[in-house]
Amino acid sequence: MMTAYIDKISYYLPELSNALTQSGIMILISIIAAISIGLPVGTSVYLTKKSPTKSNRLTGIFLNGYINIVRSFPFLLFVVALIPFTRLVLGTAFGTYAASLPLSFVAVALYARLVEQVLLEIPNDILELAQSLGSSKTQLIFRFLYVESRSGLVLALTSVIISMVSYSTVMGVIGGGGIGDFALRYGYQRYEYAVMYTAIVLMIIFVSFIQISGSWLAKKLNKK
Repeated sequence: MMTAYIDKISYYLPELSNALTQSGIMILISIIAAISIGLPVGTSVYLTKKSPTKSNRLTGIFLNGYINIVRSFPFLLFVVALIPFTRLVLGTAFGTYAASLPLSFVAVALYARLVEQVLLEIPNDILELAQSLGSSKTQLIFRFLYVESRSGLVLALTSVIISMVSYSTVMGVIGGGGIGDFALRYGYQRYEYAVMYTAIVLMIIFVSFIQISGSWLAKKLNKK
């Protein structure tokens, strides 16, 4: 029985390897977007609340609107609704890289909101200290806010990565491939349940590794 299982997995190994690569590409691109865009967006939302001038309020309304709309939109419908925009930007709405675009939008919104929540937990004493030292906005952000909240930011990013693993499993709808698409096409639809459960176990192992790694790093960074 074990020999038959190994032979079956070996038969599908090229497709499984390709699916894992596709999932990795989608997740990596979305996480890069979350860090490079979501982090500053979440920080900006936080700063607009701490300094509610007229221009800041307008910025906050715009950024909060983006975050709330994307986070509340059913993901599968969001992917479909974004197809014209994806085609306009990338020239195609089909494939792994095209699937990474809606994932990136969601990753940015998720991480931005989590960043805001993490920063809101920073004691006001830190802000008062930064102001008393005459810190610029850039110094406030990088030398006080991010340093004080680095552990929480890592945990927030860990949650976003895990969410992206989950979201990426449905990207076969627009030909994105990935491990979820592999489990459905080569496992469920062909009644090869051993293949399907193998894909599920691999996803569980990957998610567990991400969570353990994120928690370990957050603990290392936590100097409180």
